[in-house]
Amino acid sequence: EVQLVESGGGLVQPGGSLRLSCVASGLLFGRYWMYWIRQAPGKGLEWVSTISPGGYTDYADSVKGRFTISRDNSKNMLYLQMNGLKSEDTAVYYCVIPVNVYNTHWSPSTDTYRGQGTQVTVSS
Repeated sequence: EVQLVESGGGLVQPGGSLRLSCVASGLLFGRYWMYWIRQAPGKGLEWVSTISPGGYTDYADSVKGRFTISRDNSKNMLYLQMNGLKSEDTAVYYCVIPVNVYNTHWSPSTDTYRGQGTQVTVSS
């Protein structure tokens, strides 16, 4: 059974930082492209960042230069370092793994495993 567990969310002031973590089990973690996505209140799922098994990364324009995705394949861990947080970053953040190991792109229709999410609230 594939399981993903996110942690690291919380309440932070604008301009602050948080580091999200996600531990995965039940699959060959190092073979999969992985993604962070988020859902703001009243909005749909939004792609945030991508990392390939070999470390290629990509970011949504809204977070580029502020967020850094990374992974530790030896520990089955995925991370998202978030700096310069803004109120519009407030959302539930999810790490997701595609069901299909050959998937290299996330969209709302992608069949994925997803954790329970971690809430990030940016407010003064």
